[in-house]
This record gives sequence, C-alpha cells and structure tokens, in this order.
Amino acid sequence: MDDKWKVIDNGVTTVVDVIEDDEFEDPNWDPEVEWLEDDSPYPEVRSAVANADDPDMECGTLRAWFMGLVCAILISGLNQFFYFRWPSVQIGSLVAQLVAFPIGRALAHITPRWKIFGVSLNPGSFTIKEHVLVTIMSTVGAASAYATDIFAVQRVFYNQEFSLGYQWMIVMSTQLIGLSIGGVSRRFLVSPPSMIWPENLVYCTLFNTLHSQQYQGIGGRGGMSRERFFAYAFVASAVWYLLPGYLFTALSTFTWVCWIRPDNIIINQLFGYEYGLGMSLITFDWSQIAYIGSPLATPWWAQANLAVGFIAFFWVLSPIIYYTNTWNSEYMPMMSREAYDNTGATYHVHHILGPDGMFDLDKYKAYSPLFLSTTFAVSYGLSFAAISSTMVHAILYFRKQIWMQCRRTLAEQPDIHARLMARYREVPAWWYAVIFVVMFAFGVISIELWPTQLPVWAFILALAIAYIYVIPIGMIQAITNQQVGLNVITELVIGYALPGKPLAMMLFKTWGFMTMSQGLQFASDFKLGHYMKVPPQTMFWGQLVATVLAGTVQIGVQTWMFSNIPDMCTPEQSSGFSCPGTWTFYTASVIWGVIGPRLQFSPGQTYNGSQFLCTLACHYLTIVSRIINRKWPNSYINYINIPLIFGGTGNIPPANAVNYVPWTIVGFIFQYVVRRHHFSWWTKYNYVLSAALDSGVAVSAVIIFFTLQYPQNGKIGFNTVESWWGNTVYLKTADYLGLPLREVKAGFVYGPPEW
Repeated sequence: MDDKWKVIDNGVTTVVDVIEDDEFEDPNWDPEVEWLEDDSPYPEVRSAVANADDPDMECGTLRAWFMGLVCAILISGLNQFFYFRWPSVQIGSLVAQLVAFPIGRALAHITPRWKIFGVSLNPGSFTIKEHVLVTIMSTVGAASAYATDIFAVQRVFYNQEFSLGYQWMIVMSTQLIGLSIGGVSRRFLVSPPSMIWPENLVYCTLFNTLHSQQYQGIGGRGGMSRERFFAYAFVASAVWYLLPGYLFTALSTFTWVCWIRPDNIIINQLFGYEYGLGMSLITFDWSQIAYIGSPLATPWWAQANLAVGFIAFFWVLSPIIYYTNTWNSEYMPMMSREAYDNTGATYHVHHILGPDGMFDLDKYKAYSPLFLSTTFAVSYGLSFAAISSTMVHAILYFRKQIWMQCRRTLAEQPDIHARLMARYREVPAWWYAVIFVVMFAFGVISIELWPTQLPVWAFILALAIAYIYVIPIGMIQAITNQQVGLNVITELVIGYALPGKPLAMMLFKTWGFMTMSQGLQFASDFKLGHYMKVPPQTMFWGQLVATVLAGTVQIGVQTWMFSNIPDMCTPEQSSGFSCPGTWTFYTASVIWGVIGPRLQFSPGQTYNGSQFLCTLACHYLTIVSRIINRKWPNSYINYINIPLIFGGTGNIPPANAVNYVPWTIVGFIFQYVVRRHHFSWWTKYNYVLSAALDSGVAVSAVIIFFTLQYPQNGKIGFNTVESWWGNTVYLKTADYLGLPLREVKAGFVYGPPEW
C-alpha cells in the first residue's frame, strides 16, 4: 500500500504520495491536509506499527519455542542471581530482543530442514512474528518474582524456612493469577485503538527496523534509513555509556552546583541528586533519564502532568515542610528512602522485636517512633491520594466506555489493527477461568497448610482490590505510560486489618500488588502481539509456559544461593550479595506489618492527617477538572490528569530528582518541540532513537559489569579509574553524604516525649 494525502490548497484539491519535511516547516504553506490511508488514527502508532499483515507467516514454530524456553531459563536465572547483588545488572526486554535476532537468523541458516513427527526443525527464515514470541517468552517472567523476597525475608530475618512446595505455589499464584485478569481486561485495554501503550511502540519500531519490515508511516521523508540510523545511535549510546557508567561517573549524578559549594547544606539539598531536590537540572546518563520509562515514548501531555506534580509537591511543598521543621524533618535528609529514629540515625528494627522476631510494644516505647524523610512522607500521602482518586477519575472519564465494553458493544470503532487481528481465534474465556481457579487454589493451600497468619478472607480481599483497580489503572497506563502502584494501599489496608503480622502483610501486599501488576504486564504483552499480529492463542501459551518455567528456575536459583553462598544478605558479604532489595522489603514489613499504620498515621501520631488531606485535595481537583472539561471541552484543561499529577511521582523513592527533572526536559524537546516543528523527522526516527538509546545502554551496562565490575570483586582499574576526580568529586558533597540541616548532638532526641 502507498501513502496517500489529500491536500486542499487555495481551493485546489490534489492527492499526493509524499509531503516533504520542508513543506511542513514552511510558514507560508498552510493547506488542509487529510490522511487517506486505512491506518490508526494516532500518529504515534502509524509511525511504529505496520498496517498490514501476512496471516501465513510462521509464528509458533518449534524453533521459536526452543529459543523462547531457553532464553526464559537463562534470563530469569541470571536476573534472580544478580538481583541479590550490589551493584547489580538486570537483563531486560531490549537486550533479549537484540540477542534473539542474530540467534534466530543463525538457526535459520544452520539447522537442517528435517521433520520430526511432522514438525519442521527449520521452517525457513526467522520471521518477525517468531521474534516477537521469543522476546515475550524471554521477558514475561524474567524479572525477579516479587514473592521471592518474602522467602528471603522469612529466612534471613524471621528464621522461617518453609518447604519448596510452599514457595512454588506462592510464586505461581502471585505471578499467574494476573494472567486471568489480563485476559478479561483485553476488551478494555487491548482492543480499543485509544489504548496505545506507548512503551510498546519502541519495541515495535525495533522489531520492524531489525527485520526491515515495510510499513506505512506519515510522509516519505528522505535521509538515511531507519536501520542505519538505529545502528549509528546504538553504537553511540553503547560507547558513550562507558563514560557515565564507569570512566566518569560524575556525569551521571551531574550535581555541578554542589561541586562548587560541597559543604553548604542548603545548596546541596536544593541542587543535589542523591538526597536533594535536583535543581541542577541535567545529567549525561541515559540510564538515569530513562529510569522511569523512556521520555521519547511517553506523550508530552502526560510528562507535563508529572512535571506539575513534581514541582508542586517536591520543589514547593516539600521545602516548605522541611524548612518549617514539620515532622522534625530538619534532623533528617531532605530526600531519602530510609527510616530514622529520634536521634537521626537509621531506624534499627531489631530494637523493637522480641526473641520470637515479633513486635514488642514495650521495646518500641523504650526505643523510638519511626520517622520518614520529608519527601518519603509526602510520597506516601500522594500514593494514598492517587489510588483513591483513580477510581473517581475512571468513573468521571471512562464510565461510558467501560460500561459499553462490559455489554460487549463497541465503545470505539475498531482500527485497522483490530480488524486484522479479527481473523485469528481468540483465547476462550474458560482458559482464563481455569488459570484463576487453579492459582486461587494454590493460594488457599499455601496460606492454610503453613503458619502464614493470613486468613482466606484477607487473601480474597487482596485479589478484590487488584481486580477493582486493574481497569482504571490500566487505562491510565495504556494512555500515559505510567502505572499507579497498589503496594502502598495494600500495606495500609492489611496493616490496619492484621497488625503485628509481618508475614501476612507481605503475602497480602504481594497478591494485591502483583495480581494487578502482572495482569497489566500480560495486557501490555497482548497489545504488543496485537500490534505485531501474533495469534492470541499462541501468545497465551507462550506467556503461560514461560512464566511457569521462569518462576520455577528463580526458586531453584535462590535456594541454591542461600545454601552455597556464605553470609548472604549481610552488609559484609565478600562478593556483594548484600540483598538491598530484600532489606527494603524487610523494612516495609516492619513499618506496615510489625509496627503498623495505627502507630504512625492514626490520630495523635506523627503523620496523622497527611494521607487524608492529600486524598481530599485530589478528589476535589479531579471533580473540578471534570466540570471544567465539560464546560470547555476543547481547552488545554482537557489534558489535566489529576491522578497522574498526584501519583506520577510514585517511584519516589527509590527514584529521585535525577530520574524526573532531566526526563521532563528531554521529553519536552522531543515530544513537544521536535514533534511540533519537525513532525516527519519525529515520525521516522523518534521511536528508533528511543530503542537505540535504551538498548545501547543495556548492552553496554552488561558488558561493563561482566568485564570491569564483577571480576576481581570490582577492583579492576581501581587505582587508575575509580579513584580519579571524575569518579570521586560528587562523593565529597553534603548531598551525597546525606547531611541534615540540623545536626543531632550526642544525648539529644527529637520528637514527642511519649509515643
């Protein structure tokens, strides 16, 4: 199919195949231009996804299944192994996507064309659909399963070691019960054209670039091909990352103002990136910029909402709270992920535990209440507000669409991609029902046969929370590329319902959070398959088998590590297996499960009212914005998304200002300036550039880790590289040291006299 444009200029109508970029940029050329091709109504999708399909193209071949299963084993095992190490490295989707391509091409070249039981070992060239299936199988369960942290915390901190059967059922249930919800949500989150899932456009662009897929874009801008552009950008990204990633790490945390005045605490708090508010504005490390998602894949209006939220709550509200010493905040760093006691030291949770590892109220009263840094406390309040207002937002904005989809009537006209996918057989609903019943049974068996202290009603409540929120949160994520997490609200609910039971809290949080999160992961993968025209039933079985295999491998790897590596999860572990993520998980179990929210957020406690005020303000603003939208439907107010403003910064902590401020700046340049003024360049290269930058950094990080950081315990080049000024200047600032505004002198304690 050829591109077709209808141009009406001074009353003259013509149909052309190409509109050159300089014509779009000519201020004197202002005709009416209409796209005539049968394609997506969204330019982002048109620029990345083919509007044609070959239904006879090979997909679920023996070769694809072999590659997918092998990659699922290797990647999930490696990610689990390095999850417990600091510094760590994780093999993500882009690395798997790039590695699978040459392997598939090689197998197509060297494998004999034999048949075994009628199945061909080599059906021909390695197709793009095979590549998509292999990539999804490689990564759907590749990240460390959230539930494995429960087992690590039980073993290391609570002296509990349950059987492998318990661990396997918990992992399978928490990872796979979301598949049922992901399937049910397909009609809401996958089929409608408006559910774009911007991150998938990067993968689609890379798939098409690698396979030289011919597809329709907008216009026919000249210049180098996408393939050559990707190659140049990929190499440049990989080579450049050697500087901020190893040779000149100050470029990563580019707090240049703090280098000038390293001892000035206020300047370091305002301009620092480690414990400060990030007013230094820039970084030269793409891994920092893209930590919360590529700014080249997130729509600018969504980025603007996040920027408004960050500025309002972290550049305006947080300094006001901090410098007025609200919550005794001046005795702690401005921005920190740690918890503190009333002497300004890190909160030592073992001081409030009895011999059985459970909460001891008398010890708690003799030790200290728990204090949070200003931004940490603000982020909790924002999380409460975002979660509760998400439902209000969904009712006000999406109720008609949700209701029509529930009634199986069309809320939107199907686009070309939905019509092309209609030729493939859908996954029967009873397949998802079977998955749910089996995984629900696994959950009930595991919490009943072992002393988890989690009743079945609480298990059902966790699933109910996930099922209620998956559609509203999924719609926001599918449009904005940002997910509002359920981890805080689940911690709050179970903390009030079952105080003093950390294992029950961890299990409840994992089922509540991961059911929703995995459901959206499966939905996102279904959308990728939707764009790339992979048959839904093939996608279903690939996701199911790969997730089961990956979870089983991760349990085996973790069990082996704790049995064979000495001093696991201790700060002094010689090989760096200090388990930073497990420590964070354990601290959360103490905050919400041992101490509980009653001693922190209830009336009379330190942070009482913070979540209520944030929630009230968020609800009010959501309703007001909807009223304004109905009054002036074509105004810029229509782009305001209150849950995104309040919840878009939900990654703080562990993310901080370096992951939000430069991200917004880069997003403004590419998603607003370039898209507005150089649209055809943006159409052809934007997502290619995003894929190249992401994959270049990922590959470079893996190479640096395995060749320069992991061998010899990271001592390669220590005297010549790691000790020079460019790798140490930021280490000597008040920002990096996390110095508070007020120093706590020996013998002094702050906070209430009784708690």
